[in-house]
Amino acid sequence: MPRSVNHVASRAKRKNLMKLAKGYFGRRKNVWTVAKNAIEKGLVYAYIGRKQKKRSYRSLWITRINAGTRQYGMSYSQFMGAVNKSGITLNRKVLADLALNHPDAFKAVFDKVTN
Repeated sequence: MPRSVNHVASRAKRKNLMKLAKGYFGRRKNVWTVAKNAIEKGLVYAYIGRKQKKRSYRSLWITRINAGTRQYGMSYSQFMGAVNKSGITLNRKVLADLALNHPDAFKAVFDKVTN
């Protein structure tokens, strides 16, 4: 019996990968092995980048909270320690938004924490 090869599925797989390589420079967009390697590497970088984005946003929020608390003569670490001790459950993202866009509300949180 002759060997059966599923050309339809393998062609579709290659076609989908080549679609992902659209916009790449040089052979990365039209040579199968080069494109496959470039896409795999790109997907790895995308995965890593999603983790790095979370880190960089957290550091941005910390910087903003620190800038907001320094106006009132307190450091970031002292403020966050007081926030945790007082039982306020606002996270860093919300506190940073308050410090940047709503300074009056941030001042109210600061006063509640320090008293």
